[in-house]
Amino acid sequence: MQVLQLEILQNIMVEISSNRPDGFDLPVVEEFHSVQGEGFHSGKAAWFIRLGGCDVGCNWCDTKYAWDPDIHPLVKTEDIINKALKSGADSVVVTGGEPLVWNLDYLCKGLREKNIRTFIETSGCCPLSGEWDWICLSPKRNAPPLDKICNMAHELKIIIETGDDFAWAEKYRSLAGSDCRLYLQPEWGRFESVIPEIVSYVLKNPAWRISLQIHKYMHIP
Repeated sequence: MQVLQLEILQNIMVEISSNRPDGFDLPVVEEFHSVQGEGFHSGKAAWFIRLGGCDVGCNWCDTKYAWDPDIHPLVKTEDIINKALKSGADSVVVTGGEPLVWNLDYLCKGLREKNIRTFIETSGCCPLSGEWDWICLSPKRNAPPLDKICNMAHELKIIIETGDDFAWAEKYRSLAGSDCRLYLQPEWGRFESVIPEIVSYVLKNPAWRISLQIHKYMHIP
């Protein structure tokens, strides 16, 4: 029954993404200049663009305010690109919500024409649009990623909430490319209980690294 429900949800997400707008306007939740706080690029400055819309619905999500795209204003993509350019940042991280709900071809094209590197944070549950310098794939059980994106990811980041998540991590490690960077990240609300397990696991499985949400320790967005 659970497998059937996941297949139905994944089909819905694909249908949504196949009917998404042309990408000339996007629902912007927030835009800000900050330091990347997770994974391979931790500590690097970037311009962040958070888009509204997500049907994955992780119970521990810390950006639930981004789930409903209808409560966030549609912004002309040209204006989004120009704002990123004025920030002075050399890279842009597009996140959500689930950013691939939207067609991101036009956004990426405009950013790359301005010599701005394009990074995306995605669960991979929708077809990929846009041209990316870096794809961080963070698979979620509620809506697993499409097979095609797994081999394209530069970085695989698995959120560890319980011990069962290690098997989930290995499943997607087997689908990722040989050059993909592998990260295990403790779910923030369960940090104290799961970090000893993660440390133990990494000691036994050194292909994995630990990702910490350093922006939360530094109290920055």
